[in-house]
Amino acid sequence: VRWMMYWIVFALFMATETFTDLLISWFPFYYEVKMAFVIWLLSPYTRGASLLYRRFVHPTLARREKDIDAFLIRARERGYETVLRFGKRGLNLAATAAVQAATKSQGALAGRLRSFSMQDLRSLPDQE
Repeated sequence: VRWMMYWIVFALFMATETFTDLLISWFPFYYEVKMAFVIWLLSPYTRGASLLYRRFVHPTLARREKDIDAFLIRARERGYETVLRFGKRGLNLAATAAVQAATKSQGALAGRLRSFSMQDLRSLPDQE
């Protein structure tokens, strides 16, 4: 549970740091403070990650639990519909390609078979 709290807080920190890094990276000792913060999060003595998780992240997630569940249900339904739609398109494309390949190769195959017809064989001079 402790590691779960750490990774959730660390992921949120990294997501926000991506945007804020551009704005405040010019402050003196910015990178040293950032490193100290990550060590504070990770340290088993300070338990910074569990403190931040219990104080900020968990209450926010608990308040929005119904919204998150509804969003996940909608995303699952849309994902299922999208897989079906792309699956049908893929099958239609494969069937069309197979039919086109068959019609193109049928003409070539018929031309080759014509060259071996009985009439062609009769026209060959007899070799005795």
